[in-house]
Amino acid sequence: MRRLVLASTSVFRRELLSRLQLPFETAAPDVDETPLPGEAPALTAERLALAKAQAVAGRFPDALIIGSDQVAFHGEQRFGKPGTRENASRQLRAMSGKTVIFHTGLCLLNAATGRSHLRGIPTEVHFRELSDAEISRYLDKEDALGCAGSAKSEGLGISLMEAMRGDDPNALVGLPLIALCQMLRAEGVELP
Repeated sequence: MRRLVLASTSVFRRELLSRLQLPFETAAPDVDETPLPGEAPALTAERLALAKAQAVAGRFPDALIIGSDQVAFHGEQRFGKPGTRENASRQLRAMSGKTVIFHTGLCLLNAATGRSHLRGIPTEVHFRELSDAEISRYLDKEDALGCAGSAKSEGLGISLMEAMRGDDPNALVGLPLIALCQMLRAEGVELP
């Protein structure tokens, strides 16, 4: 089997990819994640997924490289990784009672041929009305400072949500496995 590289240091993406039971390596991409002026959130996620895969291609010239990025947004407002508890509280208050789109960009780059597969997978998440006390209790119990939108659906963050709609439940965590399997098969990787 061709070498497989996940261009990410995310423990969540690593855990998701391990479900496919394929051997893989990880590599940290050095990519500026700042949106371009006027760039739509969905395009940001897809551009960054491709950029992350390309950023490590030089180190793995014979590999299939997986890049992924996620942007959460409601209207014109974007919700990135909060970094601080104050920012997380602010994000959760802003998302309270609203439907937020978590757009996950996915790229599979064949470094040997230069061929890339690129897709965007949106997931709609409707947050229930959240009180300040609920937000505070959530942030006391779960470290969500490193995830877009400040709520981990794979953990306690699910309690903040009313409904979800999307084609792949893994996309919300950061690596859409259904689309990735399609891309891997297109590159000749055998999966059950």
